[in-house]
Amino acid sequence: MKFFLLLSALLCSSLTANEWKLVWSDEFDGKGHPDPKKWGYESGFIRNKEKQYYSTKRLKNARLENGHLVIEGHKESPSLDSLKNEPTKKLPRINYTSASLHTKGLASWKFGKIEVRAKVPQGLGVWPAIWTLGDNIRTIGWPRCGEIDILEFVGKDPQHIHANAHFHRDGKHSSDHKKRKGNEPWKDFHTYSIEWDADWIHFAFDSTRYHSFRVNKADTEKGNPFHKKHYLILNLALGGAWGGKIDDSIFPCQYLIDSVRVYQKSAKE
Repeated sequence: MKFFLLLSALLCSSLTANEWKLVWSDEFDGKGHPDPKKWGYESGFIRNKEKQYYSTKRLKNARLENGHLVIEGHKESPSLDSLKNEPTKKLPRINYTSASLHTKGLASWKFGKIEVRAKVPQGLGVWPAIWTLGDNIRTIGWPRCGEIDILEFVGKDPQHIHANAHFHRDGKHSSDHKKRKGNEPWKDFHTYSIEWDADWIHFAFDSTRYHSFRVNKADTEKGNPFHKKHYLILNLALGGAWGGKIDDSIFPCQYLIDSVRVYQKSAKE
């Protein structure tokens, strides 16, 4: 079935110069580790007071299985031997593990359509996301680099999905957020997407648009972060500033990603 869906996407993307053209994708076929030519890993405790330790190249937390990318959260205190691919030789105290995959340094895009078909986990404390950051985050920092949240879902608010754009304006962090009913999104796969150009970022759930962000809201004297390339991140956070209290009975919990597709229009568009 997935082959025919991809074939359809390819055919549709090559119709005319006015249509979207598929420029990057991952269908997550095969077994084992995600494709290292497409995905890298965050490692450690990263942000937002989250409780999970993001592991690197650990099949227990991130693997290809049954045509999906499986990002799996666990309640555990693993040994250094079981985290042999970590960039550190001394581990902090760990109570939960998960994974965060990104295309940083491998693929990034300015404008286009990003479409992810995924099934989120459910339970108190889960915080799966599909999002982007500006390539220049290391030089100018967050939120000046810009962030596009294609999807955020938190288990404590199970009826809603969230979209957001983060940026820096008037000397401080600013954002433009919208939530909508998600039709119990943990029960099945859904498609989360954005259409992004120089003027707008439109957010959609199963092809139904529910939020639009006017890009010029992020204009500054030094430019606009949404007029620059961004890379993609897929992660399952646990707890933290927004994830909240964790229900330990939910583990192991799985965040399933069926496909990621990136489309762009011709340069003259």
